[in-house]
Amino acid sequence: GKSREHRIPNKFTAEVKDKTIVITRPSDARVDKALHGTTRSLIQNMLSGLTQGFEKKLKIQGVGYKAQMKGKTLVMDIGFSHSINYTPPESVTIEIQSPTDIVVKGINKQEVGEVAAEIRDYYPPEPYKGKGIRYEGEYVRQKQGKSIA
Repeated sequence: GKSREHRIPNKFTAEVKDKTIVITRPSDARVDKALHGTTRSLIQNMLSGLTQGFEKKLKIQGVGYKAQMKGKTLVMDIGFSHSINYTPPESVTIEIQSPTDIVVKGINKQEVGEVAAEIRDYYPPEPYKGKGIRYEGEYVRQKQGKSIA
């Protein structure tokens, strides 16, 4: 996996004091202030990632559609003639909360987002019956299918 390393900008110092990382900026110049905030939030994200981690939840919709884990591999039956097997990168874990609820977890927000997007891409929600894989809370506008009177 990628190392947990963030290079801080020139002339900034980072020191650890009582379990707190203190970032000191070289001056009060606006550009330094801006970088200061960005650096702080990047490090904050890395740290909260290490302690709590990030997660994205996905829901599978469709009759008989389901997901399960086989070892480290996510196996999804989502209406194709074959199961879909997806193995996440080392740094990301996938948990199945129910056959239709998938949770992607990891300490790197970007990687968690990418894995969730890759899983969703196997079957993005379709607008007619709303079948497919969506992010939890994602609203898929349903289109009216042609009705036969």
